[in-house]
Amino acid sequence: MADEPHANGADKQVAPSVPTLHIVLASKSPRRKELLEQAGVHFIVRASEVDETLDDALLNDPAAAVGVLAERKAGAVVQELLAEKPQDAWVVIGSDTMVVLNGEIFGKPHNLSQAKHMLRALSGATHEVMTGVSVWLVNGDANGKVSVGKKTFTDISKVTFHTLSDEQIDEYLKMGESFDKAGAYAVQGHAGSFVADIEGAVDTVIGLPVGRLLKEFPDLLHA
Repeated sequence: MADEPHANGADKQVAPSVPTLHIVLASKSPRRKELLEQAGVHFIVRASEVDETLDDALLNDPAAAVGVLAERKAGAVVQELLAEKPQDAWVVIGSDTMVVLNGEIFGKPHNLSQAKHMLRALSGATHEVMTGVSVWLVNGDANGKVSVGKKTFTDISKVTFHTLSDEQIDEYLKMGESFDKAGAYAVQGHAGSFVADIEGAVDTVIGLPVGRLLKEFPDLLHA
């Protein structure tokens, strides 16, 4: 005859608690926010200002540079979390995007003249759009013990523009889309008509390769 279970439940096995997973997007970009929302990821936005200056070695290696900037953005938020002595599990996603033409990095234009210069250079040419993504995992417990790990990757798409007239460029600049966009254009906006071809993921061009992100970190969909 099998032993009767103890009334007080002293021998009952208790499954270990699974830490709650919190996802943080370390970016104020409405485009990255929208891409994650459309993918069904539940997250909060928390961004910190970081130094985006690059030394000569990184300026000559855009694929590495965009990964470094993504790490800086995510790392700044992670440092804030560590100061708060986090519990549970936190995933922090940082991202940065660069437009690169013949090895030259086109960042966000600082003025109208710079934006016009960028669009004229991109006209009729094929350029690369590089988006770096840095994903940090922070695990904390009630005893104050914390572990941190990270993985960074860069995804690259190639974009070919139609030849643009000065009138097309001027009309586009009047729309105001250029000034917070790498390369002075938004492919998901009115500049979509400039594009003759895209080789690679469109979401990389927009600012966050969500397809690759979820392939490498499928648990983001279950938080």
